[in-house]
Amino acid sequence: MLYVMRTSWPLLLGMLLLMVGNGLQGSLLGVRGSAAGFSTTAMAVVMSAYFAGFLFASRMVPEMIRRVGHVRVFAALGSFISAALILFPAVQHPAAWVLGRLVLGFCFCGVYVTAESWLNNTATNETRGQTLSAYMIVQTLGIIAAQALLIVPDMSGFLLFVIPSVLVSISFAPILLSISPTPAFESTKRMTLRELYGVSPLGMVGIFLLGSVFAAQFGMAAVYATEAGMRLGQISIFVAAFYVGALFMQYPLGWISDRVDRRGLIMIVAALGAAGAIVAVMAESYWVIVGCAAVIGGCSNPLYSLLIAYTNDFLESEDMAAASAGPLFINGVGAIAGPLVIGWVMQVMGPPGFFVLIAALLVALTAYAAYRMTQRPAPAVETTGAYAPVLPSASPVAMEVAQEYFIERSEEDEE
Repeated sequence: MLYVMRTSWPLLLGMLLLMVGNGLQGSLLGVRGSAAGFSTTAMAVVMSAYFAGFLFASRMVPEMIRRVGHVRVFAALGSFISAALILFPAVQHPAAWVLGRLVLGFCFCGVYVTAESWLNNTATNETRGQTLSAYMIVQTLGIIAAQALLIVPDMSGFLLFVIPSVLVSISFAPILLSISPTPAFESTKRMTLRELYGVSPLGMVGIFLLGSVFAAQFGMAAVYATEAGMRLGQISIFVAAFYVGALFMQYPLGWISDRVDRRGLIMIVAALGAAGAIVAVMAESYWVIVGCAAVIGGCSNPLYSLLIAYTNDFLESEDMAAASAGPLFINGVGAIAGPLVIGWVMQVMGPPGFFVLIAALLVALTAYAAYRMTQRPAPAVETTGAYAPVLPSASPVAMEVAQEYFIERSEEDEE
């Protein structure tokens, strides 16, 4: 890990600053939208737009990079991010914010793809797993750190939008000035969703459900907290709790998953997350709700990696590159739907609807995992591949890196 930090620190520093900027804008819009009088339904559409832009970019950006190169795409999209962040407080209308979030989702996906291409280019077979781990830690720490900025005094109404704009602009310097060569970007024939579902029904259904759960955490948590009457400091802690839980639980669950039937672990972890959401619905204490948020985040985020690893267990090594786009698409569709459905539920039930829907999604995943355990035997533990930490916000490049790591570890085990 220290070797990865030493050799890739410009890229990791740039990604840390990017995640601080991205993590702040999501929570900030949730707070400011309520102050501007936007309805819960309107904020749900605003938050959903980010994931629509992200999904669209995951298909378009690779082609853009092949045409004009990494550096031009990175610089152009970064400029749009900085501009969009500044315009939010200037034009306080739901339609303008939907457009702004759509642009942000597209552009952030694009800069992730570019930066992750460089990061993967610096990794070797021996360091790829450590590189993935370092990248996941940096991403999560960036989102956690961003929540602390919510309590910065902002009398003018613009300062908190200026901060993420500046952070994003600064993040480009260490990445663009690094000496890493520009990597090649190759196209891969994709496996159809029907084929992927045939390989792993649990993987595809679970990733769709988790897309909605993650979008709730990343997009609607601040909206819920504002509607529930939390103060800014409390909102900051509440949103950060999801990612603190994810950071601490990713590796213990990964270690366990390499040694047991992954379907059983998926069922148990989903059930624990659902229990946390149910307790949060009934809780009256702020700190109990924060604890439940940590439990939900600690279960739902590692579940994505668990489902990817479980799907890989049924794929041949030569099919993994073709399969990498499918989970991203399914996750993106779920992420677009998540805020819209949660917004509607919160409009009907009030703030507790946020946790009600998360509980329902995780209960559905628990039940489906239990059902799939009756449909076919589990692969032998010694034949399963390695767990690789991947966040639900992963771009196509991060997913391909995880697949490469899985293949390399499988080949090492065979030897």
